[in-house]
Amino acid sequence: MINLNSLENYETLPNGIIKQINVEKIEYNIDYSNKYNNYGENGNYLSHLRLGVLLGTINKIPKSILDVGYGNGSFLNCAKKIIKNCSGFDISGYPLSNDITIVDNIFDRHHDVICFFDSLEHFDDIHIIDKLNCDYVFISVPWCHYFSDEWFINWYHRRPNEHLWHFNDKSLIQFFKENGFECIHMSNFEDAIRVNLSCNGNPNILSAIFKKSS
Repeated sequence: MINLNSLENYETLPNGIIKQINVEKIEYNIDYSNKYNNYGENGNYLSHLRLGVLLGTINKIPKSILDVGYGNGSFLNCAKKIIKNCSGFDISGYPLSNDITIVDNIFDRHHDVICFFDSLEHFDDIHIIDKLNCDYVFISVPWCHYFSDEWFINWYHRRPNEHLWHFNDKSLIQFFKENGFECIHMSNFEDAIRVNLSCNGNPNILSAIFKKSS
């Protein structure tokens, strides 16, 4: 168990997730989502890589997919080429093409796959996972190794009031197990594009696919 007693405004939950206690909310607007356009062609490469990992893991093309926190819509623009029903949810209001459905409720209908790419750690309440109506959840989060208090304080992805929850591989699996999902894929495949030299050779991004338990 990680001991966070010496770090102000953070606590470790019984499942190992690190939580920021008091939060001053930031604004997620179109300018925030627009920053993903700065990734250039790497953003397109990443979207195709994510789609390939999804299809290879579940071994079929899903009929419907929902991207929660879709950013600039790059993944949905890639997925719509082969997935019939593509939907997105993002509080920024970033515009999407007409062939992608923007939803204002992520719980009201079934989706074969629901994605949380770099988004769940921003949620006020992550326990909405148990309310999802889907067969699979595909998620990527910063990989919090927590080598020491000093490491955590200086960690690139510790962004107070923006990243409110921090996961490692064990805590992410445990959290989804508690909410009725089993892990069928886990890796740091995004590091092929999103390598971070400050990680000193350790994985930067934790990606996983979970299947709804029967």
